[in-house]
Amino acid sequence: MVRGLVVLLALALPARAQLELDVTRGNIQPVPIAIPAFLSLAGNPQLGPAIAEVVTSDLQRSGLFLPLDPSAFVERSASADAVPNFANWRLANAQALVIGGVEQLADGRLRTEFRLWDVFGGDQVAGQQFFTSPENWRRVAHIIADAIYERLTGERGYFDTRIVFVDESGPKDNRTKRLAIMDQDGANIRYLTGGSDLVLTPRFSPSTQEITYMSYDGGTPRVYLLNIESGQRELVGDFPGMTFAPRFSPDGQQVIMSLQQDGNANIYTMDLRTRRTTRLTDDAAIDTSPSYSPDGSKIVFESDRGGSQQLYVMEANGANPQRITFGEGTYSTPVWSPRGDYIAFTRRRAGQFGIGLIRPDGSGERMLTEGFHNEGPTWAPNGRVLMFFRDTPGGNGGPQLWTIDVSGYNEFRVPTPGFASDPAWSPLIN
Repeated sequence: MVRGLVVLLALALPARAQLELDVTRGNIQPVPIAIPAFLSLAGNPQLGPAIAEVVTSDLQRSGLFLPLDPSAFVERSASADAVPNFANWRLANAQALVIGGVEQLADGRLRTEFRLWDVFGGDQVAGQQFFTSPENWRRVAHIIADAIYERLTGERGYFDTRIVFVDESGPKDNRTKRLAIMDQDGANIRYLTGGSDLVLTPRFSPSTQEITYMSYDGGTPRVYLLNIESGQRELVGDFPGMTFAPRFSPDGQQVIMSLQQDGNANIYTMDLRTRRTTRLTDDAAIDTSPSYSPDGSKIVFESDRGGSQQLYVMEANGANPQRITFGEGTYSTPVWSPRGDYIAFTRRRAGQFGIGLIRPDGSGERMLTEGFHNEGPTWAPNGRVLMFFRDTPGGNGGPQLWTIDVSGYNEFRVPTPGFASDPAWSPLIN
């Protein structure tokens, strides 16, 4: 749970720095970075190494950084404030260096600081300190990783975020499905529902610590809002027929979803303040899985109005729908990037399921990963990384969560206690 705001104070640093990473180029060479164990100045001596380990793991999984083996380090700093001997770190082939320390203060709070150094330029390029309660130490580590990522790439990080997903357990023909939430790296897992009712399609609000999801409570599909911190659940509404794929608008004031009536499904919005519904499509087809553009002006959705499942983009009021996919196979689960530059999707072709990207005008379609079953992409808040779930053929296996970046490289499995599906990535935690 997110409790107790972390206080950030900037440490002195020069106004300009030489070390930067251009993430707009293809085939990026990861930056060699040295992250020695943070000094444990007072309190739990394991906290310093643990914080450095989380920072290292975050940066490594981004694919943009190459953390160096600590066995190659020839210098051990006695103080987080000391200027390093850069010659020693150049011998270790480091281009960037992170030195940090943590101590428990008399009032019980943790004070954590770090400094980021340009080894070849000999400059400090970032430095901050944080005051928080001890249970927030992992979050501090994620915030430090975000600060390093942003300083060296010029783009916001995505490590201080959470994932809500469907936890699955039991045999294939009788799975128990619960809503669960965890840090983006799989830590701090917490269950949000008990598993007595089937749950599907959890989605984060962009503006509050709420999710929307579907539940077959009592055998009837309904859309709910759930406050993650308080656990308070609220019924969005009872709708006739089936309800599919609810998702928030960019301002968090509306939920957009697909409602099935008389054999076909159309897209509706509901204003969460007035509970007024507005119908956006009126077609003798199945229109579902709507997702807003980040500015709220357009909506992408899937529809079989052309004879097979394809992706369409329309105005936010439902006007002017335009088909944007024309490749082989069928397309589903579209979700607009937070940057607005891409739409991620699932494509099924020749018995294979893949995760791909396409520009909103239909150009530049490309696949990131394909296989037996890959589905349900969700974007990190900086729009550079996707999470999805993957199942493997045969045996008693089940779905697992994976991440991949927009280049199609750096695939990593995200650890979960059991099987996991249908992830949704949170915005950065405030």
